[in-house]
Parts: sequence; structure tokens; C-alpha cells
Amino acid sequence: MSERLNRQLVLEAPVAGADGAGGSILSWTALGIVWGRIEPGAGRETRGIEIPLGTVPLRITVRAAPAGAAARPQPGQRFREGARLYPVLAVTEKDADGRYLMCFAREEVPA
Repeated sequence: MSERLNRQLVLEAPVAGADGAGGSILSWTALGIVWGRIEPGAGRETRGIEIPLGTVPLRITVRAAPAGAAARPQPGQRFREGARLYPVLAVTEKDADGRYLMCFAREEVPA
């Protein structure tokens, strides 16, 4: 089984830092570039803080990496494709040989 990984994605991890006023601010750091395949699921609308958000569940296939490797996506991280962001919700092996990972993610788009 060979997957067609045709999307260049940047894997990013959250980094908490001080905001200078006693609080913290969340920023993102790039861990590296991975190639993936994005398959959409069914969409739905949810309420955001100020505006409705359209939530689109996705399945993103990437090459497998060993547990603990920086190139292995984890829940709480995200993929970036230009201005598009895909937060990772869960990760599992896609095939019995362990060559690919299936990342369950979503893309939130302002409605």
C-alpha cells in the first residue's frame, strides 16, 4: 500500500512564554516539514467566542516516525499549510506495517 502524500505541511508545537505582565502568551514553533494527504469529513457549525465557526473534521495521513521523535505528530500540535491551520486531535497508526500515521484533525474557518 502506497499513499500519495501531496501536501507540504509544517508541523508546529505550542510554546508558552511570559507576556511581560505576569501572564503567559501562547506561540508556535516549527518542528519540521512533513508531506501529507488530507481527506475531509462532514462539516458542522459551532459557536465561537464572538462569531460562529465552521468546523471541518479531517484525516491527515503522514509518514510514520518513531514514538518520541520530533517528526511524529501529537495531540495539541498543529499542521500549517500557508495560512491554513489544522489542530491535531488524535494520532494512530494507519497500516499494519506502521509506515503511515493517521492524524485526526480539524480546520476552523470563520463563517
